Amino acid sequence: MVVIVARTWLSIRVELVSGRGSNLWPRPGRVFTAARSHSFAEFAMAIDLAFGRWDLAHLHQFTLTNGARVGPLDRWDGEVPDGILDGHVTKLEKLRVGEQFAYVFDFGDDWAHLCTVVKEDIDPLDEIGEVPTRPVPHWGWGTIPDQHTRRWEGDDGDSPMPKRPSRGLSDLPPILPWWGDATRKWHPAP
Repeated sequence: MVVIVARTWLSIRVELVSGRGSNLWPRPGRVFTAARSHSFAEFAMAIDLAFGRWDLAHLHQFTLTNGARVGPLDRWDGEVPDGILDGHVTKLEKLRVGEQFAYVFDFGDDWAHLCTVVKEDIDPLDEIGEVPTRPVPHWGWGTIPDQHTRRWEGDDGDSPMPKRPSRGLSDLPPILPWWGDATRKWHPAP
């Protein structure tokens, strides 16, 4: 059995500052529990999932306050820019309380985040009730914008908003008591 020592864990606040040419206010955010032994690549994936990203084929990069850049070396189409550290092997181990750094997802839409180490030496059992195998969010706030700013399935950016059902949730099957239209018969799919 492996015993995880509390001093190996961090609490990192991540706020979404901007994306797709817009600055966000108030800024939505998440607070993560992460081990110092987790890689920046693992932390990037945790951020992307916690911020509702589903199209994960885009490049990303962390920029530390000392100017160091950390990202995926294996995903560049051409030559990797000089000086980027490999996010798969670079660990969170050197981060300290109060340290701030940036994370940018998708170099076209530039979803930019401010990351701040808010606590160190935390016990994940106290924070989230288990010892996770990867960085995980344990607190959050705010409305997360869709990665491609789609407001509904099939949104093309030009179409008007679809009309709401005239009677609340009448368009739903009556699986729950407050769903559906009492006059409509519903049969579950075979």
